[in-house]
Amino acid sequence: MAYWLVKTDPDSYSWDNLVKDKKVVWDGVRNYQARNNLMKMLIGDEVLVYESQSPKIVTGITTVTKEYFPDPTTEDNAWVAVELKFKKSFKKHVSLEDIKSLPELGNIALIRQSRLSVMPLTADEFEIICSMGK
Repeated sequence: MAYWLVKTDPDSYSWDNLVKDKKVVWDGVRNYQARNNLMKMLIGDEVLVYESQSPKIVTGITTVTKEYFPDPTTEDNAWVAVELKFKKSFKKHVSLEDIKSLPELGNIALIRQSRLSVMPLTADEFEIICSMGK
């Protein structure tokens, strides 16, 4: 199993929308590195969702339920989407400041490549963020 973090703009699609919808096609990614990360996601991988507007917070966990397929929002075959399913909301949202405060999270792409919208996490990084959200 692999671990990931995806970013969303809550004005476009929020965590609350995902909780209500239960499943979502994660589409609209238009960065090649992020697209390549989507293409590496496998069914069962766990994904943290990060709302990228103020407040900047990790809100919960989803699971990949469908591996990459053509992005339905474009006719350009270069872009892909995955399907994510709601798994769990965090009791305490984890802020960007919380993440930056821990040296063991200092190498994650959320800090190093702040514009990247789909990024891998190590198992340890995933567990640290999840423990902060409990």
